[in-house]
Order: sequence, then C-alpha cells, then structure tokens
Amino acid sequence: MDSNLRDHRPFFHCPSREELEGDPLRHRLRQWQQVRTWARLIREAEALWHVDVRELRRLGALELSQLLEEVPPSQRSRVNRWLQGYAVATRLHGKDSDL
Repeated sequence: MDSNLRDHRPFFHCPSREELEGDPLRHRLRQWQQVRTWARLIREAEALWHVDVRELRRLGALELSQLLEEVPPSQRSRVNRWLQGYAVATRLHGKDSDL
C-alpha cells in the first residue's frame, strides 16, 4: 500500500482522548460543541409541539423525552444556559443543574 494513503487523515478528524487531554483549548471547544448540540436538539424537538399535526407533536414529545434522558448529568447546567438563550421552555433537572 502506498505510504501516502496510509498516513492520510480524513478531512474531518475527530481527535482522540489523548489528543484532547494534551490540548485544553480543543477539549473546551469539543465540550462547548457537545453542549450546544444537546440544546439545539432539544429546541428542535420542542418546536414540533407548535405544529398543528397531532402525529408530529407526538413524535416531538417522544424525541424530547429521549433527549432529556441522554444528556450527561455533567453537562446539564451548561445545556440549560443554551436553552435559556434559545428561549425554549424545557429545562434539565439533576444534581448538576442550575435549577
């Protein structure tokens, strides 16, 4: 196999844990992106509540309930800050949340 192909990294490279631990800025950026993603998913699920179609509301409620269980407890307070910024009604509760 050509050595250039073996050493080639894909365009999008997800850093390993070792790479993140060596670079605190990358670690903080990754955490920020994860927290923002959780809040966006919750906002999208909540937005389905405002649609007049009953099935979409049911799917939105199901998606929201699943998301609420999947958010890691250590990130809940930060996700709550994003949710406040998105002006949605949902807030996460748990030992690490602000509420």
